[in-house]
Amino acid sequence: MTANDNRIDARDWSLLAVLSVLWGGSFFFNGVVLKELPPLTVVLLRVALAAMILLPVLRAYQIRFPVGLSGWKPFFAIALLNNVLPFSLIVIGQTYIPSGLASILNATTPLFTVVVMAAAGDEKLHARRVVGVVTGLIGVIILHGQDLHGQDPGFQSGEGVGILLCLAAAFSYGLSALYARRKLSNSPPLATATFQLLASALMMTIVAAVFERPWQLVFFQVLRRSGSTNVMLVTLLIPVTAILLGYLMLGESISLREMIGALVIGSALLLMDGRVLKFIPGFSIPKTTP
Repeated sequence: MTANDNRIDARDWSLLAVLSVLWGGSFFFNGVVLKELPPLTVVLLRVALAAMILLPVLRAYQIRFPVGLSGWKPFFAIALLNNVLPFSLIVIGQTYIPSGLASILNATTPLFTVVVMAAAGDEKLHARRVVGVVTGLIGVIILHGQDLHGQDPGFQSGEGVGILLCLAAAFSYGLSALYARRKLSNSPPLATATFQLLASALMMTIVAAVFERPWQLVFFQVLRRSGSTNVMLVTLLIPVTAILLGYLMLGESISLREMIGALVIGSALLLMDGRVLKFIPGFSIPKTTP
C-alpha cells in the first residue's frame, strides 16, 4: 500500500472486477441464508469457512503464523474493523432492509474511506476523488432505484435501523483501510487475509455462542428432520473433524490407519442413511416412521 495518489492500473481494475463479483454475491446469499439462520451465526459460518479454505493455501506457501500476543494483535484489530463489525452490521441490517438497498449503502464505503484518510492525514482530500465517489454512488442509486423498497412490507418498519447499521458498516470499512495501511502494509496479502479470518472466526464464535447458541440450532434442526438416532451420528464425525483440524492448523500427521478409519466411518454413515442401498439390485429399504 502506498500513500500517494496514483491511479489504478489495468491489473488492479481486473482484480476489482473479480472482487465486486465475490462481494456483490454476498448480499444475495445473505438474504437467502437469513431465512434459515440467525445473523451472527451467518457471519460465523462465513469467516470460519473462508479461514478453513485459506489454511491449506497458507501451508502450501509455508507462511508462518504470528508469534505471541503482539504478533496477533494487528490481525485481531483488522478482523474487528474489516470483518466482525461490518459483516455483523450488514447481515443484521439485512433483516430490516432488502439486499438491494444494503448494497447501495455499502457503496458509500469509498466516500467514508476518503474522509477517514483525509481526517487522519494519510491522503489529501482531492476534489476529483470526492466528485468521482459521489457520482458513482448516484449511479448505483439509479441502478437499484427500483429496488429501494422491498416487496416484503415487513422491511418497512425497521428500515431506518437497517440503513444506520449498513452505514456504520461502511464507516468501519473506512477505518479498516486506514488501519491496514498503517499497520499491515508489509504483511503478505495471503497472510493478512488468513490471519484476520482466523481472528474473526474466534471472535464470532464467542459472540454467536453468547447471543445465538448456533450449536443448539443445528442440533435441533437435524433432530427434527432426521430423528434422535441420526442426530447422534455427529459423534462418529467428531474424530474425523478433529484429525483434519489437527493436520491443517497444527501440522499434525495423518497415518494410513486414520485414513482407513475415516473411510470406514464414511461407509458406516452411508449404510445408516440407507439411500445408497437402493442402487443394489434386489435390495429394498424398509420404511420407518419418525
